[in-house]
Amino acid sequence: MNQPVSSQKPREANAVKRYEVTRADLPLHCPMDNMTLWNSHPRVFLPIEERGEVRCPYCGALYVLKEDD
Repeated sequence: MNQPVSSQKPREANAVKRYEVTRADLPLHCPMDNMTLWNSHPRVFLPIEERGEVRCPYCGALYVLKEDD
């Protein structure tokens, strides 16, 4: 079983351009809790529930909602 992105070890913010997230990561915001914030943009909440994917308006990262298995 996959861990939610927010519970994984910290990583550099904006280093990846595509993230798979689960409902455990909602409400979704970029940067996420497991990302270092010193080199990032302001936190923005992203409405992913309706379409299943959303792009951050600051860094352009694509977030894709992965359904639980």
